[in-house]
Amino acid sequence: MKILVTGGCGFIGSNYIRQRLEKNSEDVIVNLDKLTYAGRKESLQDLEGNSNYEFVQGDICNPKDVEKAMQGCEAVINFAAESHVDRSIENSDEFAKTNFFGVKVLCDQAKKQNIKKFVQISTDEVYGQIENGSFKETDMLKPRNPYSAAKAAGELLAMSYFETYELPGIITRSSNNYGPFQFP
Repeated sequence: MKILVTGGCGFIGSNYIRQRLEKNSEDVIVNLDKLTYAGRKESLQDLEGNSNYEFVQGDICNPKDVEKAMQGCEAVINFAAESHVDRSIENSDEFAKTNFFGVKVLCDQAKKQNIKKFVQISTDEVYGQIENGSFKETDMLKPRNPYSAAKAAGELLAMSYFETYELPGIITRSSNNYGPFQFP
């Protein structure tokens, strides 16, 4: 399977790529990453020269970058995002652009290229805050900052493509992650 992974030089994306190639040696991964403050090419330095791995520097908000990177792919996994709540409070512009408009660009191209599976990586922060217990998938979204609002907006846009255009997709809402290659 040939998979486009966006934001693959980030902490979670780089770990996903490494694990995917270890467990599925026949897969081909195309990693589209803008290499912003948290995207570190060094995180996947050990994969340079691997014939099943291709790095493409580009922006998910640029339709030409996305079209080129997605060529021949069967699936898209969108890890690309502006993150860190504190940064979104200081300036939300890039968060709205990447986490919403970038998802639109990816969905448009996935629809055009007949992608078989689109995975939108989101966050549990779209639910807001909880005093006790845990959230359920059916709970109302109540984002509390520009980061989580932009992620929720991206989710809703992706869902609209899943419904309106029958783009086969899923959304994940993981909780905080930690481990190797995490941004310092």
